[in-house]
Amino acid sequence: MRLLLFTGKGGVGKTTLAAATAARLARDGVKTLIVSTDPAHSLGDALGLALGDEPVEAEPGLFAGHIETRGLVDQAWRTLREHLRTLLAGAGLDELDAEELTVLPGIEELLALTEVARIARAGPWATVIVDCGPTAETLRLLALPEALAGYLERLFPAHRRAVRGLLGTLAGGSLDKWDAVASGLGDLAGRLEGLRTLLVDREVTGVRLVLTPERVVAAETRRTITALTLQGIAVDALLVNRLVPDPGEDRGVAADWLRIRRAEQQAVLDQVQRETTVPVWTAGHRAGEPVGAPALLAVADDLYGDRDPLRRAPDRPLLSVRRPDTADGEYVLTIALPLTAEDRLDLARAGDELVVTVDGRRRLIALPSVLRRCVVTGAGADDDGVTVRFRPDPALWMR
Repeated sequence: MRLLLFTGKGGVGKTTLAAATAARLARDGVKTLIVSTDPAHSLGDALGLALGDEPVEAEPGLFAGHIETRGLVDQAWRTLREHLRTLLAGAGLDELDAEELTVLPGIEELLALTEVARIARAGPWATVIVDCGPTAETLRLLALPEALAGYLERLFPAHRRAVRGLLGTLAGGSLDKWDAVASGLGDLAGRLEGLRTLLVDREVTGVRLVLTPERVVAAETRRTITALTLQGIAVDALLVNRLVPDPGEDRGVAADWLRIRRAEQQAVLDQVQRETTVPVWTAGHRAGEPVGAPALLAVADDLYGDRDPLRRAPDRPLLSVRRPDTADGEYVLTIALPLTAEDRLDLARAGDELVVTVDGRRRLIALPSVLRRCVVTGAGADDDGVTVRFRPDPALWMR
């Protein structure tokens, strides 16, 4: 099964290219589901039919639907929120504070992504395509599973949740209440871990970034690649949309306009291709709005040609460690982040974790076990990414 997430700056045509990809796969005999998690649902408009939260067959082998987040919140979050409020109130917080702490920003989007993961694993489809929201919202969404799982583990560690009654007094002294809380927290932790595992599995999940050949959009796309790579999520293609045709030797006002516009777009496209190792595929600007399967298939054929739409990203791990050549040498940790001179990079060590911040986006990366007994001696950045040098700490190395 493959899971493809489509996102991009608002207005670049991500829904159209997601729907076109789904139509192409279905035509090629791949049973495909396309769903929208974008609050501003426009997938039905692209396909030319009304969609709801239950997938319908739009074309032979092509199913489509919306993820309705309001119902998911009512079903999946309300009970757990009540459990958490009971637990926090029992720990000494007043009712108002407990209420505020159980309001989780982004819970609707997170539950939508969890529902996508459930559908992807349980359904009969060979490929699930997700029409996500715009880039900024998608980046926050994809970072949520790991961040929330980390907070959950710090507040309610797994070993404490597993011991019946250990924190029963925090739930008002009732073992039944604590069992319900522990079960709910354990279920949430399991969902988050499963979602995180699915997102970083390069054999299954890939992100398609849609952009138009404009400098502002290209700059945002480059930052998005870095942010997703930092999260360990694979970007397997850049889809450049709305490339205007080359007028050739034609003359006239319209031809001159097209020539100037195409030259501007080509300059941006050339820069995008120079700055990334991710495959870059293009789709031309069409005179008519592509609505319905035939029009979408024409877009897909232009975009992919004879290439496989399910092509995977090159398998490059986020972290790699080079061992020293001598006993007293240094270890070198490489973090495979695509960086440019404009990126603002900050590194810090916090215990057994490395805190990596790029342009304000931060991730805590657990150090490989061999490096936890080392001290940092230096760091740098090059074409391979970020490199951090470590030397064994004599006070810890022999323990």
